[in-house]
Amino acid sequence: MFTQDKKFKKFNSKVWLSTPTMHGEELKWMTDAFDTNWMSTVGENINEVERMAANKIGCKHAVALSCGTAALHLAMKLAGTKRGDKVFCSDMTFAATLNPVVYEGGVPVFIDTERDTWNMDPVALEKAFTLYPEVKHVVFAHLYGTPAKMDELRAVADKHGAVIIEDAAESFGATYKGKQTGTFGDIGVISFNGNKIVTGSSGGMLLTDDTEQANKARKWSTQSRENAPWYQHEQLGYNYRMSNVIAGVIRGQLPYLEEHIEKKRAIYERYKAGFKGLPVTMNPFDEKNSKPNYWLSCMLIDQGAMCKQVRGDLDACYVAEHGKSCPTEILSTLAAYNAEGRPIWKPMHMQPIYRNNPFVTVEGDGRGKTNAYISGGGVDVGMDIFDRGLCLPSDIKMTADDQQKVIEIVRACFD
Repeated sequence: MFTQDKKFKKFNSKVWLSTPTMHGEELKWMTDAFDTNWMSTVGENINEVERMAANKIGCKHAVALSCGTAALHLAMKLAGTKRGDKVFCSDMTFAATLNPVVYEGGVPVFIDTERDTWNMDPVALEKAFTLYPEVKHVVFAHLYGTPAKMDELRAVADKHGAVIIEDAAESFGATYKGKQTGTFGDIGVISFNGNKIVTGSSGGMLLTDDTEQANKARKWSTQSRENAPWYQHEQLGYNYRMSNVIAGVIRGQLPYLEEHIEKKRAIYERYKAGFKGLPVTMNPFDEKNSKPNYWLSCMLIDQGAMCKQVRGDLDACYVAEHGKSCPTEILSTLAAYNAEGRPIWKPMHMQPIYRNNPFVTVEGDGRGKTNAYISGGGVDVGMDIFDRGLCLPSDIKMTADDQQKVIEIVRACFD
């Protein structure tokens, strides 16, 4: 419980969740686009970032697009999602992972989360196929830069002949058994949004080893123009191609991916050490098989250390209690001292727009929502993590002293 006698001095400059970190080369390549007058959706920067990204990730083709959501949309089209098709989707993720399913007229079926990595539960996915054997597409995300249980998820999808669209928007640079995320699915996606580990301020990429898929994606992304002297269109197209200026930013950022990951890892480890003795744990990962990119450091409060907390659709409140805390108290306290945290992604089956969609848990019947909520149990893991978890300031420009102060503020919430 945070009390007035525990007050700290406010941060002079805001401590952010995650913001861009520039190095100088970004401006060089943006200026090159300006000086050569290649300011649109063609140019050497685009060609080079496609080459660089494909080499880093280990895929044959990286198609540069305006954002990760555009890449996910084209991935759904390439996978062949049709109106009325059910698609199995990560439940605890950002809405952009699955909104493109709806763009194509598909129906998201949400698969609950597992506790080991906070990603799609392979056991729940297998159960989903018994309930909906007709499904042929699976879309999952690697949450907060932590690789999912790839062997298990791939095995389930292959068993049922399903295509995997892998949302690696948050996990660029993370590996599972030495292989980069974004290469495990039939089609992969990464993002260069402003808060990602490598940024272009915007931008994304579709990843594939299939040359025909890459060519289709490039064509669709430039309004599906045919090779004719005039504007000839035989297919529906989109204005999804990456700008050569944005590509210049990314071109300058890509050489620093490993440096950014190492700084993010150091932030995670400082939090882990700083919270020793508190009734909390950090966001987990498979230490044997995976190396996260540590995009965001998150914490989960033990159930017995939770004070009373109530969340509505748009607001939340809590009752302070000695020796206990909750995400609402910690986040509001951090905000009062000019530091930005954030709740865990609210599960999709809890979102008003998707509340009537099917949701498959390890225990529930899977055809709708279960009213049973067993904290720490297997009925609704995503809701439990959302209830007890939060994202901590994870900006790589945050100093060690600033982070220590964040740690002390969080610790004081449990006094």
